[in-house]
Amino acid sequence: MANLKKFLPHLLVLVGFVIVSLFYFSPVLEGKKIFQSDIVQYIGMAKEQNDFRDQTDQEPYWTDSAFGGMPTFQLGAYYPHNYVKKLDSVLRFLPRPADYLFLYFIGFYILLLCLKLDFRLAFLGALAFGFSTYLIIILGVGHNAKAHAIAYMPMVLGGIILTFRQKYLWGFLLLSLAMALQIGANHFQMTYYLLLLVIVLGISYLIDAYRKNILPKFFKALGVMVVAVILAIGANATNLLATQEYTAHSTRGDTGLTISPDGSDKPAAGLTFDYITEYSYGIMESLNLFIPRFMGGSNAEDIGKDAEIYDSLLKLGASPVQAADFAENAPTYWGDQPYVGAPAYIGATVLFLFVFALYLVRGRLKWWIVGGSVLALILSWGKNFGFFTEFFIDYVPLYNKFRAVSSIQVIIELCVPVLAVFGLYKLFDPKLQKETKVYALKWSGIIVGGIGLALLLFRSVLFDFSGAGDSALIQQLGADFVRALKEDRKTIYTEDLIRSLIFSALTATAIWLYIKKKITQNWLVPALALLILVDLISVDKRYVNNDDFVSARQMDRPFQPNAADQQILQDDGHYRVFDVSGSPFNTGRTSYFHNAIGGYHAAKPGRMQDLYDFYISQNNMEVLNMLNAKYFIVPSEGGQPQAQQNPNAFGNAWFVDNIKWVESANEEILNLKEVDLQNTAVVNSEFKSEVSEDFKATGNAEIQLQSYQPNELVYKTNASSPQFVVFSEMYYQPGWQAYLDGEKVEHVRANYLLRAMNIPAGEHTVTFRFEPEVVNTGSSIALASSIILVLIILGGFYYKSRNRE
Repeated sequence: MANLKKFLPHLLVLVGFVIVSLFYFSPVLEGKKIFQSDIVQYIGMAKEQNDFRDQTDQEPYWTDSAFGGMPTFQLGAYYPHNYVKKLDSVLRFLPRPADYLFLYFIGFYILLLCLKLDFRLAFLGALAFGFSTYLIIILGVGHNAKAHAIAYMPMVLGGIILTFRQKYLWGFLLLSLAMALQIGANHFQMTYYLLLLVIVLGISYLIDAYRKNILPKFFKALGVMVVAVILAIGANATNLLATQEYTAHSTRGDTGLTISPDGSDKPAAGLTFDYITEYSYGIMESLNLFIPRFMGGSNAEDIGKDAEIYDSLLKLGASPVQAADFAENAPTYWGDQPYVGAPAYIGATVLFLFVFALYLVRGRLKWWIVGGSVLALILSWGKNFGFFTEFFIDYVPLYNKFRAVSSIQVIIELCVPVLAVFGLYKLFDPKLQKETKVYALKWSGIIVGGIGLALLLFRSVLFDFSGAGDSALIQQLGADFVRALKEDRKTIYTEDLIRSLIFSALTATAIWLYIKKKITQNWLVPALALLILVDLISVDKRYVNNDDFVSARQMDRPFQPNAADQQILQDDGHYRVFDVSGSPFNTGRTSYFHNAIGGYHAAKPGRMQDLYDFYISQNNMEVLNMLNAKYFIVPSEGGQPQAQQNPNAFGNAWFVDNIKWVESANEEILNLKEVDLQNTAVVNSEFKSEVSEDFKATGNAEIQLQSYQPNELVYKTNASSPQFVVFSEMYYQPGWQAYLDGEKVEHVRANYLLRAMNIPAGEHTVTFRFEPEVVNTGSSIALASSIILVLIILGGFYYKSRNRE
């Protein structure tokens, strides 16, 4: 009975999180789904593998529907013994995206409980974290993997803190499971950022342990954590090993190419500085953590008919409907980033509490939170704080593998609510003198209010509200329109600044009333919770609301075939489609219906990207022919895309007369425009030992594709003499195996990215099977790690129960 009473508050909190999650995303109760643009593209990319899985109850691990062919390791592949995924599915029992919001809440709640906070403060903190605008925005656009990984970050920190508190069994349990879940979310950029924060936390605890002369306890806790993390990594071994393998062949790896299409030098590996820092936060722009639309909000802001641009458009001759439509998607953002869907607003109430906590909280907690936040803020500035970013790119391992540096601000969004709520914990501490609390409130008000008032009074002096795209707007709509747009930017800046000052003042007033004993803790906590919810949700709803939900059918089948698709689908052969009616390397639509040369992915196959940069983007027909581009989808004057058949496509495989040997990746790709690709194969000399040049092309030689599955292709050949054949299939050595009449044989890379092999005279069967050894290896490690983890946990509980007896 006592245990039930002890856990009842937490049970009620969990119910509260479920209710709040479903309330915010209430359309899910009607069976609707949120329209997520990135998920729409993913559905297109994953269509072939999902259909194959449904039809055969097998996992293909390869798809031919995108980029000419690629592994499905980063497209939601299912792996044997992936018990982490099963545990995750139990925790995410709510309809999407309410499930991710629930995970935000529960993860942060657990972290605050590990910091020994009261369940009411932990509940308040969880709401502040979960409704942080950026965390809601990524759910709106479909960055589900990112949201998933962020949701488990607080649990990982909770496990670390428990272990440092010498709660070794519970710390080990929480850390191992949370780390396994976080890694399993499959967004390694967020895992990397979490690692940076953990390093800051570890340094803080190490310094504290040294000062207190308890280094043995620190290293004992560190040992426990190392074991927990190793087992968490092991439980995800298949995904990690498969990702590591594919990364080497993706745009994140090194194809060996050192030149660009224009002849200039190209970095051999990693991403370029410009690509990594394309989305860099402006230094002043960071103030939108406190003021939502400090720099205009988004690139498509709804500012209504009262806007200056509405009247300006009417004067330019637009109809009221046209002017209203434009005002609903006004380009009010005037920062430096190429595109912003919404500001990364943390909340004026939460930030005021954070500043207040800086005066009350002492020790290691404060310093790892402040240290992590400052590090994340500076790194988010990217090229705007170039020397620091360059140092990390050049010297910090793996940092150059990730782009969109602005997303590291998730660390700030995690840290700030922790210290803010801990500041309230100190406020309620009767041992802390009243004078200290008054001093903290006074200076918090002076700092926050002073900055806010300065930004308000001197806004016209500090800023001219000009955006990077204004010159183009002047050319399109005139200087008067841009002047009107600047006035609208100034207006929403002023409105949101005053709004943040009001919320800050209300927060300060509530704290002052508590200090003066006008209200009790039981009134202050709900009052602050209400302020946080009103503050954050009112901003969140500007960008993600019920209007973003559509029928489940529309999301389950987001693409409908047009006339071009229907025409092409009448051909039941095996071929590829190149869609130039839009952006071929930035859409998953074509992959939904066809085997596409293009696709949509953040880590495209590296050699296909090289080929696109050099030739495909220029519509080089020889290269497209060798890729078996039998159909093109092209725009038409009527607006509907049309299908055009390419009679010159080389087909699935062809015999060549000779081989041109080259010495480097540069020569491989450059020679594609120098030779007749239908008669000559370009092969790197690294494969010389695996190729016999004792062949002779004859006119009566035949090769036909007999059967096709994503992970198996069977060809029949018949030739009177030995042949060398090129297959219009992507070369991926770690997984594809070639068999000649059932016996494994060697095959090589030709024409920069295709497969090729020798074929003896006579009738033969050539089979290619995708048999990724990495899946077998990783699955064995995952099974062993899961068993060891369970045994350690059971042994720990048994040992603890024996000691208790």
